[in-house]
Amino acid sequence: MSRIRHIAIIVPDAEEAAQFYEKALGLKRAGTARRGIYMSDGVINVALLQKEHENEKLGLYHFGVWVDDLDAAEKQVVDAGGAYLAGRPTSPNSFYEAKYRDPNGVVFDLTHNGWAGAAKDVVAKSDL
Repeated sequence: MSRIRHIAIIVPDAEEAAQFYEKALGLKRAGTARRGIYMSDGVINVALLQKEHENEKLGLYHFGVWVDDLDAAEKQVVDAGGAYLAGRPTSPNSFYEAKYRDPNGVVFDLTHNGWAGAAKDVVAKSDL
């Protein structure tokens, strides 16, 4: 089963954005990215990525899905009409991912290694 566990947002100032989300939503810092800061609610990782290019728009950049088998998930995406864009995790300890585009142009990541601050499986609490 695929699990949405990563959202990337382009921001003008990653540190300023991190401070806001800490205060406003109680998100915790989970690590640093090449161009920003990973935040987490304990299940989902939110990457606050510093704007790098003039033509880069602020806001939602892409989302990421944690899968059990990257090769099988890639085949499923391509068979459904999606397209591979770039990237591949380079080691078992890498939080890097493979990027894809859906038929409407929306970019998303697939990884079998996950992201810092994200939890692969979440167990619902029982009312018992």
